[in-house]
Amino acid sequence: MTAEIINGKELAAELKSEMKEEVERVRKQGIVPHLTVVLVGDDPASKSYVNGKKKASKEVGISSQIIELPTFTTEKELLKLINKLNLDRDVHGILVQLPLPEHIKEQSIIEAIDPAKDVDGFHPVNIGRMMTGKDTFLSCTPYGIITMLKSRNIQMEGKHAVIIGRSNIVGKPVGQLLLNENATVTYCHSKTPDLKTYTKNADILIVAVGKANKIDADYLQDGAVVIDVGINRLADGTLTGDVDFASAKERASYITPVPKGVGPMTITMLLKNTIKAAIGLADK
Repeated sequence: MTAEIINGKELAAELKSEMKEEVERVRKQGIVPHLTVVLVGDDPASKSYVNGKKKASKEVGISSQIIELPTFTTEKELLKLINKLNLDRDVHGILVQLPLPEHIKEQSIIEAIDPAKDVDGFHPVNIGRMMTGKDTFLSCTPYGIITMLKSRNIQMEGKHAVIIGRSNIVGKPVGQLLLNENATVTYCHSKTPDLKTYTKNADILIVAVGKANKIDADYLQDGAVVIDVGINRLADGTLTGDVDFASAKERASYITPVPKGVGPMTITMLLKNTIKAAIGLADK
């Protein structure tokens, strides 16, 4: 058995093509979806992510703005800016790039964003709505993962999904979304003893641990669906995931590669949330 590859880059391109048409439709109604991204500091990785979001926004016709602030910006100053963006009717989506400098409390910033403009899906109101199965802005990476599974008609209902990782950004929300799809969900993490006991019983395995090639074929049952969320740069500069792709693809039924897997889907779902926010705010 050799796994079928779920190519996130190709799927993202298809979705962006559909979104471009949707943006053209709403623009004719006088709605111009606009995303404002706030970047505090000069972290190279964060700058790269932010520029990627600006480029993707332009591809589908979404207006975007990057506000760059110096590292020494105070929490009070950042909160004042967020309040200004909350009140700006021309701004539909607000994203504050994480991580923030240590002197700024991330949770305070996340909670300051208007839930109706929280296109990252991190606000407690939106998390609560997700937990209770209500329509909301879904956290972009988990949203992308579920979209990838649905794109291949992979059944989630009644299946055993195992999540390795428990972050607020990926692990916890993707488990809840799988639960919302009627999967049986098990969370594993760094304190889980005998990890293979769980992973070898997984019909769907989501790996988000941040350790290069941590999971190989020995962790999988035959025919498992493997979603690799990790992005790790090796000493030679190449990118790899948390899954040993070469061995895992010989046992899995479906697998995502790194790169061109989950990564492109994250930005794509951010765009989808921004369009949804623009339509929602226009209806108010």
